Amino acid sequence: MTPLLQAKGLRLAFGGLKAADGIDLDVEAGEFLAIIGPNGAGKTTFINMTTGYLKPQGGSIAFEGKPILGLSPRRIVGLGVARSFQLPQLFTEHTVLQNVALAVAAREGVWSVLNPLLRPRFRDEAEELISRFGLARITDVRADALNEGARKLVDIAMAVALRPRLLLMDEPTSGVAAAEKMGIVETLVRVLREAGVTAVFVEHDMEVVGRFADRVAVWGQGRIAALGPPARILNDPEVQRTVIGTLPPGGTHAAA
Repeated sequence: MTPLLQAKGLRLAFGGLKAADGIDLDVEAGEFLAIIGPNGAGKTTFINMTTGYLKPQGGSIAFEGKPILGLSPRRIVGLGVARSFQLPQLFTEHTVLQNVALAVAAREGVWSVLNPLLRPRFRDEAEELISRFGLARITDVRADALNEGARKLVDIAMAVALRPRLLLMDEPTSGVAAAEKMGIVETLVRVLREAGVTAVFVEHDMEVVGRFADRVAVWGQGRIAALGPPARILNDPEVQRTVIGTLPPGGTHAAA
């Protein structure tokens, strides 16, 4: 069976820094794949290449067996690949409902900031999605008044509104209070699995990785140093020394 996402031989250097040095990775439909690794390992670079924000200097990327390398981010979204960012990309002066409704409208090719909110079907779909994420109580709250956990969920809800088959998330728990973290991940995993969305996520919290990932890919110096189930990867002495041992309590390093 053809992998949902297939990256082969990806290479990209910034000056003397090799952000991708021959990355080969298959992502299977339905799985939750965690990417871990120290700062500067090339984790976010991989997401940026896959979603069209960076073009590798070598290699190929295919989604559902079709090449997507060189396509614009908007075109890649249209094919079924969405992403969320480490810093949520929200319209801060708009409410939660308006943000998600705008994402629904964008999926339909309507780009006006005002007209989509007048269309009941956009509003209804946005309200249903907000409810699935457990955010109904803050539907009419402005984005700039939300805590970081809620902002993360709204950002991911906007990505899910695009109806992707693959969602790439860059540190979905960064900046989230420890008391909220597991509840937020449980919510997003439930929604994504119910929707049949495959997920790749960069994460520094090893408890999150161990609990929610089906497989773990360890990035190191632009390469995949290890790949396998969480129980094996997270207990590997080399991974513990080079990755887990470099993280502060709670795993809150910045993206790399």
